[in-house]
Amino acid sequence: MNIATHMRSLAVSAAIAGGLAAGLAAPAFADNWRGWNIHPAGYPNTVAMDQFVEEVNANTDGRVNAEVFHSGALGSQSDAIEQTRNNALQFANFNMGPMGEIVPATNVLSLPFIFTGIDHMHTVMDGDIGQQFSDALAEQGLVALSWFDSGSRSFYNTSKPIMKPEDMDGMKFRVMNNSLFVDMVDNLGGNATPMAYSEVYQALKTGVIDGAENNYPSFESSNHYEVAKYYSITDHLIIPECLCISTGAWEALSDEDKDIVRQAAINAAETQRKLWAERELESRKKVEDSGVSINEVEDKAAFQGHMAPVYEGFLSQNPDMKGLVQSIQATN
Repeated sequence: MNIATHMRSLAVSAAIAGGLAAGLAAPAFADNWRGWNIHPAGYPNTVAMDQFVEEVNANTDGRVNAEVFHSGALGSQSDAIEQTRNNALQFANFNMGPMGEIVPATNVLSLPFIFTGIDHMHTVMDGDIGQQFSDALAEQGLVALSWFDSGSRSFYNTSKPIMKPEDMDGMKFRVMNNSLFVDMVDNLGGNATPMAYSEVYQALKTGVIDGAENNYPSFESSNHYEVAKYYSITDHLIIPECLCISTGAWEALSDEDKDIVRQAAINAAETQRKLWAERELESRKKVEDSGVSINEVEDKAAFQGHMAPVYEGFLSQNPDMKGLVQSIQATN
């Protein structure tokens, strides 16, 4: 039994065992797709996912009938990843940050300063190296058809501009729950504090933490700028996102429809990247107008120099990924 047949068999079994008994609709097959997106209406990713659906539905002449559910309506990202791998969902927009537990190679994308900038990330992910990540995802039931932006992440805090690593000494910074991010802050002299995103605003307001790190749109939309008035542009993390399809849905397509779906995904990525760049400018203006002090870190090399132990620790645990890291760093 090939993987596509196996995935469809799992979806049918799951529906018989639970979905139908609960009065839910039968699971979707290749001609009836459900998609997942965590972002709300109007967000660049949401607009792009809606475009993808419209283009796929129109250009396949009814052979595919796709619908995307926004705002995490179908569960958390971890839930959606498993549902897509099992073909209970057929497509989704996933951030690569939490993907490492399933596809270890994607942890490379979470290494601090692995990309020199957004353009560098695009060049890497749109080329042969990006295809290597897609191939690794495909082994776990996902096919990455295109790559979205999620911006570059920088540090913000409640007390002062950060110009050099020493400015972070002793400060508590919230990070995502990933050992790479904990090591990153600790090696910069700060105290890394993994914390749920929903708790960050109050923690900043009450002084439980001194700062956090994120991109402009998240800094603005979360209202963190109301309590953290110093944003220092370090661009330490640039983590791409994928528009992924389940291998079960992908392998059920004809070659003609594969071309249509892939092109729709590429077009969606172009739209998302354009809208993301516009949203970043809008968010920056909004937080600046509110009185936030924004400073460019002129000597990023000083921050990068503190990352050697992070890379050494990562590669000692994952020696097979050394070549991949070197290939990304060598790409212009």
